[in-house]
Amino acid sequence: MIAAVDNKRGIANEHGIPWNLPSDVAYFREKTKGARVVMGFGVYKELQAPLPDRENYVLTRDTGALRDGFLPVTDLSAFLEAATEDLWVIGGAVTYELALPYADELYLTELEQDFHCTKFFPEFAGAFELLQESEPQIENGITFRYRVYGRKN
Repeated sequence: MIAAVDNKRGIANEHGIPWNLPSDVAYFREKTKGARVVMGFGVYKELQAPLPDRENYVLTRDTGALRDGFLPVTDLSAFLEAATEDLWVIGGAVTYELALPYADELYLTELEQDFHCTKFFPEFAGAFELLQESEPQIENGITFRYRVYGRKN
């Protein structure tokens, strides 16, 4: 799973992601390039086109056609259990919540302030431990760190 979260695990509000961190966007692109990504229907609706150089899967109950370049997933549990190669869960909040029991690693960009979000990344502290942590970064007045968590055995 990959996400940027504020200091309350917030990921978005009713207008979308409330911060602007171009270096985090580049980090996301670098990590997910050439991979399979799974997103919720809300994230799908926000995208103008599929993320390039990736297989784009959309968790949806709607059996209607998705736009070109997007593939439907109607049963996330079955999809994740059947996965034989790495894939990235990229949001939103409900998709993160449903996928967390299947996640081996969390790549989180953790911001050091509260952006008063209304959508949140699920609580994970009991099941995961910190594996890697960057030095503090500052961009657009926002201090953040890249952290990687692994599932506890």
